[in-house]
Order: sequence, then structure tokens, then C-alpha cells
Amino acid sequence: MYVTIGNVFEQSVNRYPHKEALVDLTLNKRWTFQQWNEDVNRTANALMDNGVRKGDRVSTFLCNGSELAILYFACAKIGAIVNPINFRLKTEEVAFILNDAKPKILLFEKSLSQQVHGLHEQFPETLFWSIHEETLPYARCFWDCISDKPTVLAPQEVAENDIYAIMYTSGTTGRPKGVLHRHRDMIEQSLTCIAVKQIRPKDIGLVAAPMFHCAELHCCFLPRVHVGAKNVIIHHFEPKEVLKTISDEKISTFFGAPTMWNMLLQEDLSETELSSLRIGLYGAAPMAPVLVTAVREKLGINLIQAYGQTEMGPAVSFLLEDEQIHKAGSAGKACYNHEIRIVKPNEDGPSEPEDILPAGAVGEIIVRGPSMMAGYFNREEASEKALFKGWYHTGDLGYMDTDGYLFIADRVDDMVISGGENIYPREVEDFLFEHEGVLDAAVLGAPHEKWGEEVVAFIVKKEPSLTAEILDAFCKGSAKLADYKRPRKYYFVDQLPRNASGKIQKFLLKSSLKEIDTPVN
Repeated sequence: MYVTIGNVFEQSVNRYPHKEALVDLTLNKRWTFQQWNEDVNRTANALMDNGVRKGDRVSTFLCNGSELAILYFACAKIGAIVNPINFRLKTEEVAFILNDAKPKILLFEKSLSQQVHGLHEQFPETLFWSIHEETLPYARCFWDCISDKPTVLAPQEVAENDIYAIMYTSGTTGRPKGVLHRHRDMIEQSLTCIAVKQIRPKDIGLVAAPMFHCAELHCCFLPRVHVGAKNVIIHHFEPKEVLKTISDEKISTFFGAPTMWNMLLQEDLSETELSSLRIGLYGAAPMAPVLVTAVREKLGINLIQAYGQTEMGPAVSFLLEDEQIHKAGSAGKACYNHEIRIVKPNEDGPSEPEDILPAGAVGEIIVRGPSMMAGYFNREEASEKALFKGWYHTGDLGYMDTDGYLFIADRVDDMVISGGENIYPREVEDFLFEHEGVLDAAVLGAPHEKWGEEVVAFIVKKEPSLTAEILDAFCKGSAKLADYKRPRKYYFVDQLPRNASGKIQKFLLKSSLKEIDTPVN
């Protein structure tokens, strides 16, 4: 029988009970593996005392912190399904996920209480826990809930193929879908990352990227626990805080989107001790060779790029440290035990896995491997389509070069990646249509020096008085759209280019951006 994520944690506890394992800089608190395990067991007992059973969902709405690190393994030990929610989402977006997942408990932090406000009335069967002592009338304090619970946990029946997590990701329609991951699948992902990054027990990893995201959770945090390394958690990414933490805690490795690495390079590095750094991971977008070189020269660290999707755990390919320059722009080669194919796209349904295209030809990227999702929660039809004939159909377009390296050419769904976050235009377009002054709208990504891409919108006015300022205020004042999805520029046009079937030809809009210097109000 294969181990579960709870077993993986316990194995490290048994190997290194007195080794420092977890550091929460916000709380200024440190745990050995044994102390961490005691809090995990307390939490597991508290969950069960509050009615959580195997297969029940437990949601978190948190920035980075030890509470998520503790709850994560507590759920794994008892077979509960953890559901980390993006802390940037607004009230109605969180409500959609809660309505779909129907968690027994939602753990949130006070800084996000505005987004949580009112949800306790909408979801009376969900218990609300806060990580802060000074909590709200409808919420109990997490630390109070676990403080008097036993530090020993009775054996629980959890199997390798049990679902361990639901991680929500938007689809091409903009509506979130819950990706189901099993214990064994994410242990396979962890082992791959351990091998590729050569993670060691003596490593000290920084958790600076969001823990709700599988790139941090499965490619960095879990692998470090797996080998018995240390995790140092900061509340959120802030360049000066990251650099100080690297120096103070002797950080050897961490993950960041290209934007995050670039932001670090903009800081004064002359007084920062960075000699402990060994290896870094980046993803969400390729990194320009000049930036890779600058990271190596100024931070003294080699980089590895990961490409993937939430549905795959996420990593399906890696571009290694010695390939960053001569294969710049590539997403690398498939992970161990994974396969990647470029196939002829099919407009009428899922692409046929056997319609393999030759090197250099652009087609749909399909992948398969041991870390592939079990499916989408409550989305049988979408699951069958995405996993057609045992391959995950990514919706990304790309090609293989003659050396077998993967290159991403475009995205079938026109997804925007800004600061490492996936943004789906349809969701933003649907929201903009709610404004009475908007007749037609098209949203796409435009290149941005800092964030990689920024969201821009082409608008056909219904009312002549409509301006960019009015639409920006409309977005900022709504609880429906997270701020990172908000368009940063508006271009007003007489009509949107469409083909014969009525579909907007976004490639024409992207071409027109090159000719526009400033947005038209």
C-alpha cells in the first residue's frame, strides 16, 4: 500500500523529531517537527470534534501562515479534503466556491473579513473559524479551538487514492472548477520536484508565493516536508521582507513568478547577505535571458522553470538551470514519468491524442502522468472532455523543437497571466457587460514590463458619457471581481472585429495595441 500525505509528514516527524521544521515570521513562532505534529494532531482532533469526517471539505481563506501549514496535514491525516481559496477573491467569488464545495469549516483571517462578511448568513451549515484571537461574533478562534485537544491522534483509514484536495481554477467560461487531487498523485509530484531541484534535508525554503496555489504547495512546501527540510513562511511577498528573510534565516531555495524575481532585482542588494541561496524555481511564464542572467549575477542563484496546470498538480515540464540561456523561451522537457504531445486541434471537441504533429508545428498541448487530476468536482462532462482518452487537454497551443523541448505559442482560451495569476477574459467581459453604459466588450492581455501582462479592455459604448474612470470605479466598487483581474486600460472603439460566426477576432485587437500609444477615453 502506498503512503498518503499524512504518512509522508509523519515519516519526517519520526526521522527528525527535534529538527526545526516550521517558522512563522508573522507570529514570530518556531516549531520542531515533533511540535508541529502535536499541533497537527490537536487540529485533527478539533476537526473531528466539530463533525468533520473523511471526505468532508475544509476550506481556507488565508494569506500565508502556519495555520494553513497545520490544517493542511491535519486534513490529510483524517481524510478530510482541504480546499485552499485564493485570498484575492471577493465576496461573490468566494461564495461561488463555498456553494460548490460545501465545506464543513471555513478558516479565514481578519484582514480578509470584509470579503467574508455576510457569508456566515448565506452558509449557516458552515462553521467559521478565524486565526486571530480578537475575532468576529460569528467566528471562533482557531487557536482556541485546538488548544485543549489531545496531541495524539487515533489511527484513521486514509488510502492513497482518496481525494486529498480541491483546488479551484477558472475555466474558459470564467466559472471556477474544483480540481480533485489524490494523495498518491501529489506525492508523485513531490518526488519529481525533489529529484529535479535536488532538495535536501538541510535546505531552508522560503514560502513567499501564495500557499493556496499548487505551485508553492506541491512543488516547494510539500517536497521540503517530504525530505525533512525547513519551511520559513512570510505572510505575503514583499521584496524588502523577502531579502531580509533570506539573510536572517539563511534561505537556500524558494519559488517566485518572473515578476517576483524582477521585483527583487529592483532593490538595493549591496547590504544583503545572499550567500545561502542555492536554487530557485519560477513558473507561470517564461523568463527573458537578460533577467535569468541578472538573477544569477545579482542574487547568486540558479533558476529552474516549471510549466504546468493546476489539473496536473501542476508541473508537467522543467527547464533546468543549464538550459535557461540556450533554450530561452522554452518550457523544457517533460517531468519524470510524464508525457507531452503536440496534436492537431479539434474545433468540434477534444483533440485526438493520436493526431501527433511533427517538430515545429503548432498544435494543442496534451499531457499525461501520475500527477494528473482525478477530475473536476461536480463537473462530469467537463472532466470527460478535459481527460479525453486518458490525456489532459491543456487548451494551450505550443510546439516541440527538433531537440524535444516544449515551447508555448499561445493559449486557446486567451488566458491572461499577470504577476503569475491566471485571468480569464470571459469572466471580466461578463462583469463589464453588467454596466449599463457598455454595449460590447473584449478583454485581453497586453505586455507589461513588471507584471508580464496586464488586463486591457476594448469597449463599445452604449452611452456616450462613458469613460475609463467610470468603468474603473465600477470595478473597484464591486464585490464580484478581484482587483488583480481589473482592466488597467480601456480602449473605446466603434465596433469589435468579429468573424462570420460572430466570434471576436482578438488577434486583430492584439495587433491594434501595437499601434496605440495611449488608451482612448
